[in-house]
Amino acid sequence: MTSETPLETQIALWREYLRRHPSVRSSDVEELEDHLRAQIDGLTAAGLAEDEAFLVAVKRLGNLDAVSREFAREHSERLWKQLVMAPGGEDGEDEAASSRARTEVVVAVVLATLAAIALKVPELFGLHLLAGEGEAAAFYVRNASLFVFPFLAAYLVWKRGVWERDGGRRNPVPGWVPIVLLFVAGLLFANVYPTLEPRHTLALTATHLPIALWLAVGLAYAAGRWCDLARRMDFVRFSGELFIYYSLIALGGIVLTAFTVQMFQAIGLDVEWLVSRWVLPCGALGAVVIGAWLVEAKQSVIENMAPVLTRLFTPLFTLVLLAFLGTMAWTGTGVAVERDVLIGFDLLLVVVVGLVLYAVSARDPEAPPGAFDALQLLLVLAALVVDAFALAAIVGRISDFGFSANKVAALGENVVLLVNLVGSAWLYARFLRGRGSFAALERWQTAYLPVYFAWAWWVVIAFPPMFGFR
Repeated sequence: MTSETPLETQIALWREYLRRHPSVRSSDVEELEDHLRAQIDGLTAAGLAEDEAFLVAVKRLGNLDAVSREFAREHSERLWKQLVMAPGGEDGEDEAASSRARTEVVVAVVLATLAAIALKVPELFGLHLLAGEGEAAAFYVRNASLFVFPFLAAYLVWKRGVWERDGGRRNPVPGWVPIVLLFVAGLLFANVYPTLEPRHTLALTATHLPIALWLAVGLAYAAGRWCDLARRMDFVRFSGELFIYYSLIALGGIVLTAFTVQMFQAIGLDVEWLVSRWVLPCGALGAVVIGAWLVEAKQSVIENMAPVLTRLFTPLFTLVLLAFLGTMAWTGTGVAVERDVLIGFDLLLVVVVGLVLYAVSARDPEAPPGAFDALQLLLVLAALVVDAFALAAIVGRISDFGFSANKVAALGENVVLLVNLVGSAWLYARFLRGRGSFAALERWQTAYLPVYFAWAWWVVIAFPPMFGFR
């Protein structure tokens, strides 16, 4: 075979595509190319044309993510190196990639710093972060997500507009106007409404506005392709991976802060004021942008961590729900109707839906049904029963005490989660029985995402006036 043949041209294009993936090094590409050529030789010897043999061989090698995971298993010493090392060049051939990586680090650090500074700007106008209560505290409660999400979205818009390519050409991000409008709407509805005692609508705004504004982050991530369900699933993976990285950063930051305070106390200096007023609040916001940079820069590592955590916690939550339902049946005790208990149930169901959603995002849709899929169905069914009990308790509380902002919000959230769980259970059951595809379940989950955003925006915009801003 010579370099002028169509086959060599196809292999060159395939090789160039592979080199653009951040987790595949030059030596990996050479090894994969050896496997590819061996497959092609065998297929052409069996009688296939060269172009047919090429397509079949590429298909046999599997998708790029699977190949990346296989390399991570075979070269496990890279996993932790990739966490701390920028993608540098070998023999100088990846100098452009290194330059891009350094630029991206600078942009992420600058935006993280701006998020930290934004948190302190209101103090220039007398709104102190640690006020404890009053209008200053209410201001920070309402606007917490607005101090960081715009900078996170700006990083994603910058990254997609500068580095993301489509067919080898730069693909500037269109549609930034809706992103800005969403943040402006969040800023207005979080601050123009009055807040009256007992401030239940203020608490609902504070808890639902981050969910509503996460849609703006999703639009920035999708780079003008939000209607593409596959792109939405990528955003689900990004969200889960960001949560993992942020948790790791937070744990490390807490340990570092504790040691720092202790060391300075040993020499008679009290730095707790600095930690409480600057380090912890500013670091908490800046870490969101840094976590996003880590997700984008180190995807090949975290892809091995997130599915493991999903498989670990799915059986644990299933056991907890089954034990709870079994105890209820054994003792004959119903769900308590206290507000805090119902909020706890809602949070539990949100975690369960999140586990299901991320398990779907991490699964190979072409793989046949397995034991873990049956376990997922059991988790969904148990959550459905718990949701039914919670809904009955909420309806009973409304009938006894009347409507309120908290009770209506809890009712709506449980209905939204119930619909998702019912659809998931139905599609999981069809998939396990061989009557449906896993892709249908994946489509259901991604198509349902706007429902969560719509409900969150409804609570932020409509609930305060509906319930007298109380």
